[in-house]
Amino acid sequence: MHLSDPFKIFIIEDDPTYKKFLEYVLSLNPDFEVNAYESGKECIDNLHLNPSVITLDYSLPDMKGEEVLKEIKNHNPNCHVIIVSAQEKIGTAVDLLKQGAYDYITKDEETKDKLLNTINNARRNVSLIQELDDLKEEITGRYEFSKSIIGSSSAIKKTFALLEKAVKTNITVSITGETGTGKELVAKAIHYNSDRNKKKFVAVNIAAIPRELIESELFGYEKGAFTGAASRRIGKFEEANGGSIFLDEIAEMDVNLQAKLLRALQEKEITRIGGNEVIKLDLRIIVATHKNLSEEVKNENFREDLYYRLLGLPIHLPALRERGNDILVIAKHLLKQFCKDNKLDSIIINNDGQEKLLSYHYPGNVRELKSVIELAAVMCNEKEIGSDDIKFNSVMREENLTFEEMTLKEYTFKIIRYFLEKYDNNVLEVAEKLDIGKSSIYRYLKEMEE
Repeated sequence: MHLSDPFKIFIIEDDPTYKKFLEYVLSLNPDFEVNAYESGKECIDNLHLNPSVITLDYSLPDMKGEEVLKEIKNHNPNCHVIIVSAQEKIGTAVDLLKQGAYDYITKDEETKDKLLNTINNARRNVSLIQELDDLKEEITGRYEFSKSIIGSSSAIKKTFALLEKAVKTNITVSITGETGTGKELVAKAIHYNSDRNKKKFVAVNIAAIPRELIESELFGYEKGAFTGAASRRIGKFEEANGGSIFLDEIAEMDVNLQAKLLRALQEKEITRIGGNEVIKLDLRIIVATHKNLSEEVKNENFREDLYYRLLGLPIHLPALRERGNDILVIAKHLLKQFCKDNKLDSIIINNDGQEKLLSYHYPGNVRELKSVIELAAVMCNEKEIGSDDIKFNSVMREENLTFEEMTLKEYTFKIIRYFLEKYDNNVLEVAEKLDIGKSSIYRYLKEMEE
């Protein structure tokens, strides 16, 4: 169902008078498409019409209410089944709710209002589910290989070929490459192009988590497991169950925890810290590192058995300097996106600028190119970026100049403030470094103080 489609409702009621009553009440809403049936079999034969809500009389002449509910849920687990019954047995109601019924309403003078309220709630729930599905489809489209990984060099084409193989199975994928080559982007592309794309993608940067917290972060813990554990918390593995987990910088994992990770992968199960419940795992494992794992094994920094467990399908991402003309393709894509995000008029890179971009070795890879292009877009005086606007220096590696949550003005202030601090507030020197007039710096300084 799409949000623009009619909201389909089935009524299953063997009492002809009551069936007509329900049909009349629900048909008053022009957004509802109502079909009424007198038997369970008649409804089941029409489930291919995919109703969003079914009102089900518990006592039918041909089938038990539980049987009809089971058939409906087998056909479409997301269908909202509302039991409408003359019985007021609490036990029956609880059992049916456990079996997947959305609600249980008894037949009395308030049935009409209760039913309409429940159906409207169900309708909102269906809309939210559809919006979520649409969002997942949008995200999946965003991570199509050709859209998320830009380039056509022979080096990147080899990567594309391996990605196509990766999505056909659930094999573990190990991604290697220098910092800034886009390892997480590739991991997301694998997930969103696989049959797990409707489930969660959970990314964990091992290097960013304190060593003493990694185990609880990955496996979760029970209330009271340790001082400060005020409530149960599920770990990243449990959160990703059914989907994919991406373990970035896996080489940074403590050797002692590597043994626990190995066991979890071998047994396909985990237990929260301080708990006894065994949680079965069904997820895709994707790992990444900028280090040479085989060398880490030789140096006894990484377990050999875990190494072979994680190796799976190795995908090495080429450095940007190995990708030739892809540098310009990516630069233009990043520039177009930056202008769009900051509501700027179109900016081009002139021939001199392109030659300068191609002459650099990019130790920070695509991440560094992004910073270079965004700084050039901010600092260029015309509607084109020339060689003088492109700055390659240690600042790009010491200070990440990508501030995605900033306005263009805040972004500019940040750059100027950084250069002023670096050069002891020497306005003349900063003006020369940034290739802008001193008056522009003074104007920015004045606005900073306001």
